[in-house]
Formats: sequence, structure tokens, C-alpha cells
Amino acid sequence: MNKSVKDKRENTLFIAWAASIIAMFGSLYFSEIRQYEPCELCWYQRIVMYPFTVILGIAVVKKDYKIALYSMILSAIGGCISLYHYALQKLPFLQDAAPSCGRVPCTGQYINWFGFITIPFLALIAFMIIFVCSFLIWKQSKEEN
Repeated sequence: MNKSVKDKRENTLFIAWAASIIAMFGSLYFSEIRQYEPCELCWYQRIVMYPFTVILGIAVVKKDYKIALYSMILSAIGGCISLYHYALQKLPFLQDAAPSCGRVPCTGQYINWFGFITIPFLALIAFMIIFVCSFLIWKQSKEEN
């Protein structure tokens, strides 16, 4: 195998893992330090994101590129949850019909940087980074065979 292709996959896998680590610590910062109570959809996003820190970390150490298919699927699921959550926050017609998520409404926006960056948006970006990295690794692995 070409060494540059191997190096690209290693770096890409590391980027995916780093995105999951940043997302995990970011969510913990918001909930534990800033004291923002997560809504139900935030918890679902965490349920998908947090295992990435372990499984992608192990894949980085073992250089296991087969994880790409699984991380691609899981990040797509997490991305859909984030996109739905973001849409609930930003689209007025969805806000009016939004179901109650428990003690904290899913339409609530603890942060709103630049008028569009909210916590679900940040999670969506992390899921997209993981998805794209996983897709690139998967594609490079397919070309290798």
C-alpha cells in the first residue's frame, strides 16, 4: 500500500476522534461548568457522540480503518438528531408544534452566537466532521482492495 494513503487515513481517523473529544468536552463544559441543563434531544445526541471518543480512540491506536463504516452510520444518525433539534430551534413553524421535551424545552437556546450557532448546531458540525472523515477513510480503504 502507498505510504501516503496510509498516512492520510491515520490523520483522517485522528481528526474524527479529535472532533468527538472536543464535542464531548464541549457538552460537558456547557452542562457542568455553565450549568445548562440538557434537554431530551441533547441527551440523545450525547448518547451517540460519547461512545465515539472510545471507539475512535481505540481505532486510532490500533489503526483499525474498518471502524469507518460503523462510525459513518452512527454519525449520520447523530447528525439527523442534531439537524432536527436545530430545526426545532430555528424554524418558527416547528417551534409552535414542538412537543414538550421534559423540564427543559428542546426549542430553548442557551447560546446563539452570531444569530445561528447553537449547541445542536455545534453537535451537527461535529457529527458532520466525523461522517466526512469516516467516508473518506471508507472510500480510501475500498480503493485499496
